Amino acid sequence: MTSVTLYPYQQRWLKDRSRFKLGRFARQTGKTFTTTLEVVDDVLEATAAGKRSPWVILSRGERQAREAMEEGVFRHLESYMTSANALLNPKSVGKEEVEWYDADSGIKRKALQVVFTDRGKIVNKITALPANPDTARGFSANVFLDEFAFHQDSRKIWTALFPVISAGFKLRVTSTPNGKGNKFYDLSTAEDSAWSRHVVDIYQAVADGLPRDIEEMRAALNDEDAWAQEFELQWLDEASAWLSFELINSVEHDHAGIPEHYAGGPCFLGVDIAARNDLFVIWVLEAVGDVYWTREILARRRISFAEQDALLADAFNRYRVIRCCMDQTGMGEKPVEDAQRRFGTSRVEGVLFTGPNKLALATTGKEAFEDRRVRIPEGNQELRNDLHKLKKETSATGAPRFVADSDSAGHADRAWACFLALNAASSPVAPIDFQSIGGRRAVIDAGENELALTDRGFGTVSGLNDFEGY
Repeated sequence: MTSVTLYPYQQRWLKDRSRFKLGRFARQTGKTFTTTLEVVDDVLEATAAGKRSPWVILSRGERQAREAMEEGVFRHLESYMTSANALLNPKSVGKEEVEWYDADSGIKRKALQVVFTDRGKIVNKITALPANPDTARGFSANVFLDEFAFHQDSRKIWTALFPVISAGFKLRVTSTPNGKGNKFYDLSTAEDSAWSRHVVDIYQAVADGLPRDIEEMRAALNDEDAWAQEFELQWLDEASAWLSFELINSVEHDHAGIPEHYAGGPCFLGVDIAARNDLFVIWVLEAVGDVYWTREILARRRISFAEQDALLADAFNRYRVIRCCMDQTGMGEKPVEDAQRRFGTSRVEGVLFTGPNKLALATTGKEAFEDRRVRIPEGNQELRNDLHKLKKETSATGAPRFVADSDSAGHADRAWACFLALNAASSPVAPIDFQSIGGRRAVIDAGENELALTDRGFGTVSGLNDFEGY
């Protein structure tokens, strides 16, 4: 049997048998690992007594749900099966995979499930699912809400969830803070006697034996806000943040940011030019219906302009790029000129980062977030922090201006690349420059226009969002 070391704060959490239990833990302190151990122990104890005690683990996304099963539940079960005392008969445990169609992304989802049997009859189950209000309604079981502060629609999930555990089932809620605009914050700060609350910041965890070099970690992170939230468990004031964590959280999706999910649709690029310490970023959006899905975010530090040109050319080659907006400010003049020469002035637009232009870009970007017309990668903390650090302030003259602290993660470079891509998607589509492709002829319907592929090359077309095959 593989030995498992539980530090005192983990032991306190595991021994607490309260029906309603909440844990606010620092990052990477073992909150999911410990809670899945409690889940396994509870199911085995109930199954041995011939009782029902099913569990559902609701995680922020499909990847996190799978990790909770594979790195938590499966590991604990394997330890019990291989123990010298044969604490668990392998024949009484079965693993299953459940599939269903995700209407939001158009891709099949998968859920992992463990089934416990007694004399061939199913007694209990442990199921891990991506959380949403619908899955929260579809069961009657004990519930573990993993990283609950990061769940989309956390209040709607809570409203749908609570009635189904009312028949005596247990509830476990764990997370690291994620701003104040979510149900986890409400539960953590409420004054009541119904909940048993555990708070373990990085200092408590290290004091209890967790091997971490605090000063080294803090220096390497080089972001005081991120350190305060992720490791000191502070609730950050989001009054001045242009994109709140709740807003960022609302558009995250575990199918975003994966180039393999590109479906061949029209794409829009945002490019933030940088040299030396800031990031060079290319943000790729694909239009799927009326939603812009992030397909890829290319971020590089301290690369040459030649390397930047090569990355941009590769993006144009791999995606069907309709429009690209680039930061033309200062050092961006030549990269924009070069890109327009290579890909056409109708597809590449340079944007000067003046005060009014930055306000227009930020407003367009925020509206897309608020209307949930964009999807961004889920669980990328560096990206989340970069989007969140952008703040709107009022200058001495009363004019609005946007500021962002520069740190190891950048200078809100990803945020501006995202806003540039959304601006590219919102701009009217201009005619496309053409060149000959040889003796091929076809006509593709493009709404009010037609695109003719002839032996003379591409004809002019507008309304490119409405056709396929470009």
